[in-house]
Amino acid sequence: MNTQQFVNRHISMNEEDKNAMLERIGVSNMEELIRQTIPASIISKEDLNISEPLSEYEMIRHSSDLSKKNQDFTNYIGFGYHHTILPAAIKRNILENPSWYTAYTPYQAEIAQGRLEALLNFQTVVANLTGFPIANASLLDESTAAAEAMNMFFSSRTKEQRKSADKFFVSDLVLPQTIAVLTTKAEGLGIQIVIGDHENHSFDETYFGVLLQYPGKNGAVIDYSDDIQRYKELQLQVAVACDPLALVKLKSPAEMGADCAVGTTQRFGIPMGYGGPHAAFFSCKEEYKRDIPGRIIGVSQDRYGKRALRMALQTREQHIKREKATSNICTAQVLLAVMAGMYCVYHGPNGLSFIADQIHFKTNALSGALKALGYDVVEEPVFDTVKILISESEKGNLMRLMRDRKINLNYFSENIVSIALNESTTLEKLNILVEVFANFKQKQAFKLALKEEYSLPENLLRKDEILTEEVFNKYHTETELMRYIKRLERKDLSLTHSMISLGSCTMKLNAATQMLPISWGAWGNIHPFVPVEQAAGYQEMIRELEKDLAEITGFAGTSLQPNSGAQGEYAGLMVIREYHKSNDEGHRNIVLIPQSAHGTNPASAVLAGMKVVVCKNLENGEIDAADWRAKAEQHKENLAAAMITYPSTYGFFDANIKEIIQIIHDNGGQVYMDGANMNAQVGFTSPGLIGADVCHLNLHKTFAIPHGGGGPGVGPICVAPHLVKFLPSNPNIKIGSKEAIEAISSAPYGSALVLNISYSYIKMLGASGLKKSTEHAILNANYLKEILAEHFPILYSNKEGRVAHECIVDFRQFKSLGIEVADIAKRLMDYGFHAPTVSFPVAGTLMIEPTESESKSEIDRFADALISIKREIEEIENGQADQANNVLKNAPHTEQVVISDSWDKPYSREKAAYPLDWVREHKFFASVSRVDEAFGDRNLVCTCEPIEAYM
Repeated sequence: MNTQQFVNRHISMNEEDKNAMLERIGVSNMEELIRQTIPASIISKEDLNISEPLSEYEMIRHSSDLSKKNQDFTNYIGFGYHHTILPAAIKRNILENPSWYTAYTPYQAEIAQGRLEALLNFQTVVANLTGFPIANASLLDESTAAAEAMNMFFSSRTKEQRKSADKFFVSDLVLPQTIAVLTTKAEGLGIQIVIGDHENHSFDETYFGVLLQYPGKNGAVIDYSDDIQRYKELQLQVAVACDPLALVKLKSPAEMGADCAVGTTQRFGIPMGYGGPHAAFFSCKEEYKRDIPGRIIGVSQDRYGKRALRMALQTREQHIKREKATSNICTAQVLLAVMAGMYCVYHGPNGLSFIADQIHFKTNALSGALKALGYDVVEEPVFDTVKILISESEKGNLMRLMRDRKINLNYFSENIVSIALNESTTLEKLNILVEVFANFKQKQAFKLALKEEYSLPENLLRKDEILTEEVFNKYHTETELMRYIKRLERKDLSLTHSMISLGSCTMKLNAATQMLPISWGAWGNIHPFVPVEQAAGYQEMIRELEKDLAEITGFAGTSLQPNSGAQGEYAGLMVIREYHKSNDEGHRNIVLIPQSAHGTNPASAVLAGMKVVVCKNLENGEIDAADWRAKAEQHKENLAAAMITYPSTYGFFDANIKEIIQIIHDNGGQVYMDGANMNAQVGFTSPGLIGADVCHLNLHKTFAIPHGGGGPGVGPICVAPHLVKFLPSNPNIKIGSKEAIEAISSAPYGSALVLNISYSYIKMLGASGLKKSTEHAILNANYLKEILAEHFPILYSNKEGRVAHECIVDFRQFKSLGIEVADIAKRLMDYGFHAPTVSFPVAGTLMIEPTESESKSEIDRFADALISIKREIEEIENGQADQANNVLKNAPHTEQVVISDSWDKPYSREKAAYPLDWVREHKFFASVSRVDEAFGDRNLVCTCEPIEAYM
């Protein structure tokens, strides 16, 4: 075996195992299996045109060479992004730790208590700083969070407002990228965006909401209390986009009377990464608790009354409401939220206060120096930004001088230059900055002296204490923080323990070589709005990744801007919408969606201004071509698009896919293909070859970006030639054509930092390795299916009896014995496994996807576990086990329960904890027993307990 080839590290399979699996499936070789799995009509005759694979050593050198093309400037740009200092203890123990970054979204709460606690810390920080009682566990970025607030307000209009109120007011102090994202979202929802002066604007009954920025885009800190009172008298709902580091010192949005606060926690130690990923936040009044987008982590208890955390309320998944959803948010930014929350744990209230003070004192010193040098400094309350008035011609000269000294200021606003300071701004850096400003005026420079005094008026300062909870006042040495992080880590099951076979989630290897560059400052320290020539390494990597993804999907162009899969769906539909408008067919607004589709599909369609028409699936799982045709023809005058997942959500390749697509094209629509299952296509076929017009990809599935416990995700879209010109733009960095739609997310390339991972994945596998990965994903799924088919019904397969890369196993036959599929999911924890996808796309089933990275022995262990659980169910059926008090109903069994002196179960401790011999070696104990979901919803608590609770 050539151990230099990455493909041999990515795919865990020797020839002996492969042949044994093929024999079990009943085929003679891999080619025969592929022929029986993928319809011949869609198999590509050409190999992918991807560069030759690099070894891991070559890849690291290549990433290093690329990173050196990014220029190391001192950035004072601000505009929502700031240089930060990520504590090494957090970088080492979380960001670089696969136990944190390979975990999945915490649906199975009993084996996710560690990251649930870390997310509760994050929510507590946000609730503390913004002053609101409810905060979610992160959103994608500040701009999309603001758009979510607008949509929530739109859905929460009064009965009277629903008749005529369709205008949303946005202060002209709001960040340009946020205005762009709001404009895109408003387009789909039928909302009018009105931008103006928050003090002097005249409102009437056609308005429903307001967005303010605090501090404003160029740094002004304004007390909005009187303005908000005026808005509330007009029944307007108010959101404030705010800077959480500034809120350490400033009066909270809640105190000013707002309804909701949004923003980004990037300033809490998260690298800029040329735009992301960063954890946005969203907090609000309690009255919105059932409408808030994203996920809320809540406090509940387990079956024995022990405190336990879980995802609370229906807000766990807004998109389960499908076309009735007010948000399509699925992925959050969990890994980044965990890091930001831990940054606050490590610094505590006093440390955060010190950081904020130092930034403010240095801002005052810089302001005084620039005034002394004769600059026209704007006199207004500021936290971290100095703003000077300057003519456009002088601005150009200043910019050139600053760039000669490798300094970036903010030149985006007409006749204004602003300088935003951050926690990495040292006195030495400030003295260099003042020297350049002095040189520009041809004056003598001087050294700055810091005065530790506030220039902000008293009415703007926070009076209440923050972060009084014990967790923020305890772990301030590295030893204590390291142990705290480790305690949380040990509560969670991740890919470091066992296979996570979640169907449609593709929990494959996230290779260390792919992850390493994420920690490098040369990638992390780049501001998203620097001139593109300063980010030459990023630009080269991005162009090459766009090209490779277009090649893999069979399309002509790519946008990397959408920063989640659901955002990709939404972006694809907005591009289709714009295409129809360009053809004077803007009336086309009907989307056909099969009933098997993921819930984000109809949710995204509604947000894009479409009307959803659901089409039937046949008993065998295929799309009902007759119903599909009838509905396409019925709506042909208004048909905009169809949304298809391929292979289907039922886990196989529909043989009639080309007919299904042609029907849409014949009736004037475009075809969007959901890329959730792209792991079964790569190298053998492609959306473009099949006939689709646009697809999104989940880079956090097919292309190896880790799930991070629920984010980051990246959802780029690839499009056919006629749609390229409509790909999204950005107001600060010019990308896209004149006909491009407005922005989908804050940064021009979305979560650019983690694009390194997918780039490395493709470059190390090359065309042959990518194809081999697909082969082995299909092999593993069919092998597992054949084993399980001897014990359980497999719901869907093609005419050859083959599945694609996942299979759906039916457990509904055990319902008569009182056993639900959730009981099986919980019992799997006792065997050391995370449950596959539960009750999707069919209630009472498990959808299982082993991925190409898993070995035969791991797949065998998982199959053994399910077969053993079936025997345990048969004991109930035979009367050998009690129907209510058995190993399934009591699962998972914690270590504390198993070793307790008061064991009262009608089965042995050994049966509870070690049901098979190999479990001893692989044992993972859940840290809490089964969580009481209803208790947590009846008693919603989504912040840490106050210090008084520990007294």
